[in-house]
Amino acid sequence: MSTTVGTALSRSISWIPEARRRQVGLAILIAGALLFPVLHNNDADIDSMANAAAYAVLALGLNIVVGFAGLLDLGYAAFFAIGAYTYGILTSFQVQPDWSTFWEPFRVVGLVSKMAAATGSGSVVHFTLSFWLALPFAAVFAAFWGVLFGFPTLRLRGDYLAIVTLGFGEIVPIVVRNWASLTNGAAGLNGVAAPRLFGWSFGVDSTPYYYVAMCLVGLLIFISIRLRDSRIGRAWMAIREDEIAAAAMGVDRTKFKLLAFAIGAAFGGMTGVFYVAKLQTATPEMFGFPVSVMILVMIVFGGIGSVWGVVLGAFVLQLLQSWWLEDLTHWLNAFGQLVGNRWLERVDLVPSIELIFGLILVGMMLFRRQGLIPATRPQAALSFDQQHAEVRRGGFADLKLQGLGGDVRTGAAALEIRDVTVRFGGLTALNRVDVTVPNGGVVAVIGPNGSGKSTLFNVITGLVEAASGSIRFHGEEIMHLAPHRILAKGVARTFQNLRLFPNLTVMENALIGQHARLTTGVFGAIIQPPGTRMEEKAAREWAMEIFSIFGNRLAPRTGQMVSGLSYANRRRIEIARALASRPRILLLDEPTAGMNPAETLELAEQIKSLNALGLTVLLIEHKLDVVTTLADTVYVLDHGEVIAHGTPAEVRQNDEVLRAYLGRNAQAAAAGVAHVA
Repeated sequence: MSTTVGTALSRSISWIPEARRRQVGLAILIAGALLFPVLHNNDADIDSMANAAAYAVLALGLNIVVGFAGLLDLGYAAFFAIGAYTYGILTSFQVQPDWSTFWEPFRVVGLVSKMAAATGSGSVVHFTLSFWLALPFAAVFAAFWGVLFGFPTLRLRGDYLAIVTLGFGEIVPIVVRNWASLTNGAAGLNGVAAPRLFGWSFGVDSTPYYYVAMCLVGLLIFISIRLRDSRIGRAWMAIREDEIAAAAMGVDRTKFKLLAFAIGAAFGGMTGVFYVAKLQTATPEMFGFPVSVMILVMIVFGGIGSVWGVVLGAFVLQLLQSWWLEDLTHWLNAFGQLVGNRWLERVDLVPSIELIFGLILVGMMLFRRQGLIPATRPQAALSFDQQHAEVRRGGFADLKLQGLGGDVRTGAAALEIRDVTVRFGGLTALNRVDVTVPNGGVVAVIGPNGSGKSTLFNVITGLVEAASGSIRFHGEEIMHLAPHRILAKGVARTFQNLRLFPNLTVMENALIGQHARLTTGVFGAIIQPPGTRMEEKAAREWAMEIFSIFGNRLAPRTGQMVSGLSYANRRRIEIARALASRPRILLLDEPTAGMNPAETLELAEQIKSLNALGLTVLLIEHKLDVVTTLADTVYVLDHGEVIAHGTPAEVRQNDEVLRAYLGRNAQAAAAGVAHVA
């Protein structure tokens, strides 16, 4: 019966557009939050909801670091403490320097007041920082510490980063506990000022704190969603998925990791101000390691990377701890009395909260790893017509593709590689390699496995450091530049082993390729002025233009996760992502690997047409028929050295090339070399 009712209900609302359903759901949620204190006039429960909202804000902040950027932070409560003690010190009576004329301007603007000293006849300063000013001030101060802490540590990854953040999370409470003159040590700060609004003090009433907390949650949900769906959020998620690919697509990894730490810390600092103002006291035990773990569990429970999921997870777990578990204990005790069970009469679930959290976490990992509300939702399957749509073959001169064409074959060198040597310990991967790629040309690099071809691409794009040599792109030295700066100059690439962002959509992958060509910053992403909206619209239009190169292979799949694509389509999206960056030269590392003959021919024709538009191409390929079709010049590598170069016909007849591939003399190998490269 319930299934029938649910089916009927879903059918009855299916005609309503999804966007409108979301608006209605959000309106109901806001109305429920506003009316809760009115409909449920219980101060203790309202206080529990306010605390849950505070933890939801903390979870949103940690979600930016862990969920968006993929940086495991086990010491997040440190920023919570920094915000709390910032407001506590600047409103309590703990710090009272002697009064002097220096403080007079601060008194004029209401940041301090003058009061008689407790001993002696002099006057001292009493700090009176407003709660409303403290929120942004503590956010900035905590963000400063986030950057200061992150700068030397974000070169670490995985477990090493987690251990360092754990240490930072332990250091802050220790400093607070031992710096008694500033923080009053283990005894904690007392007399922290309650917020005031239009001269009215919040006091100890839970209701005004509840509304402030809900406003903070709403504001930071808005900020999180705007950042997630912007150039900033895509850069974070690219780093989370694959740091090397993110760098090759123009993302400054250090900058965006620090940005994630700073914004996450700012959320924590604001929450600290709210929390200490509500409690009107602060002690070191409030910000220990268990708090960081609890926030992390909330994120995992709700859904890593999911904005609404982490908010739901925070509310459920915090209310379970402070409200529902206590009520459940009373019900069990009453039931025990009713049935005469002494164990049920005495059971107390509240002290077992950490065990319950652990069981919840284990259960989620076993049965729903994506959390209550997953960050990614499954997409609808393509229709038969979409899956069997006609594929564009041959040229595509009718496409616009502004930004790819325009260059002509001037004969000048687009890329000059001179005497490049790369060593890995005692192994020389490249030995004094010279390669020239003419402007508007197609140059192929071939050679046996392990000959140094991919290493050559890695050193060109800054992923591997060369021991010596020079790499000039249109006359400008690019060796030793960071990968994101090389991409910004117009050098884009694909990888031999696919390095896509599998948990992002086809469109998001292409938009990340445009990262270096977009300019939206944090404030632009949040406020979204007309210029930002126009830039985002143009970026999506350019991505669709790139997808049209591949006919209907990619265009119907823009909303699908890359992980669900076929191998050939993943190859295509990697090329599309590189083209989206508007490169001046495209480095293709075995683009047809894993494709059948028909797919290989299709892609070869598309690469040829791209070159006809003026795009310079440097190609690594093992299929000699593709090399013969596309390349003007071929370089052959063996054991890290160029053993031959020339036209495809010349290279196929070279004795050194035949021996390198087949280990036989030219006469014996000539018949079979046409099938190998």
